[in-house]
Amino acid sequence: MKTHLADSKAPNSPVCHVHSAKGKVAGLLLVMVLAGCSSVPLTQSGTLSSYKGLGPVEGHVSKSRSFADTPAIVAAQTVSISPTRLSPLASSRLHDAGNDRLVSNALDRAMCIDLSDKYRVVAPGEAADLTVHAVITDIVPTSKAVAGLSTAVTLGTSFVLPVGVPRLPIGLGGLAVEAEAVDAKGAQRAAIVWSRGANSITNTARVSEVGDAYGLASSFASQFSEILVKGRQSSGLDLSLPSGQKLKSQLGGKPKNAACEVFGRAPGLRDVLAGAVGAPPSWTDRPTK
Repeated sequence: MKTHLADSKAPNSPVCHVHSAKGKVAGLLLVMVLAGCSSVPLTQSGTLSSYKGLGPVEGHVSKSRSFADTPAIVAAQTVSISPTRLSPLASSRLHDAGNDRLVSNALDRAMCIDLSDKYRVVAPGEAADLTVHAVITDIVPTSKAVAGLSTAVTLGTSFVLPVGVPRLPIGLGGLAVEAEAVDAKGAQRAAIVWSRGANSITNTARVSEVGDAYGLASSFASQFSEILVKGRQSSGLDLSLPSGQKLKSQLGGKPKNAACEVFGRAPGLRDVLAGAVGAPPSWTDRPTK
């Protein structure tokens, strides 16, 4: 007897209704996130050696165009991370001393931890199969006043309601980054142009002009590192668990590669707790000199 799988997905079947319900829930969540987020334009700032290989714009929450030379990436074994710098535009957005270093170092540290899943990371300037260069091209500052108000409202309502009220959907920050990985001869082997605005559902309000940019730096590092580890960018949501070395380093433990120490240890749970009460990231994260 032949079984036709298509029959189980007929319009009136339970399976169809389950998938339909899941799709509606996912769509509703996406609409909620997009409705309460800031907008950061995806532009070409001229920091990459080439933009020719970049693909079409992808993503809903994060916007990106990327390129990957898969065979070259798969063959690479060592990587060096040049310290991330800020463009003149991004620097002009910030007014509090040290915040530029706070965001750029958070990006480099997250990148180093993520790349350690595949590569032996060597110190900046040392010979490597690939060298990563990243430039923060724009920062949308977080409104400290609104972030403070959002934190007060969220914490206050959490005492009288089953769940706290989401963050106010105004005064949200954002981040834009361009990065590439070049081989020993300077040929581009991977590149990305990326931007993302914070949203009121998944991004915690922190009373700092870089409260959102600081958190989004790790989001960028995760996306570009995935390209450099897998040789491609995954489509859809990645639900895989972090590796043991990554989890240990993210919690503030000793990194797998000693070269990552130059970016300092992650603040771990201290930062999670500080973020829950809206404290600035500078309270728990102090980049190495």
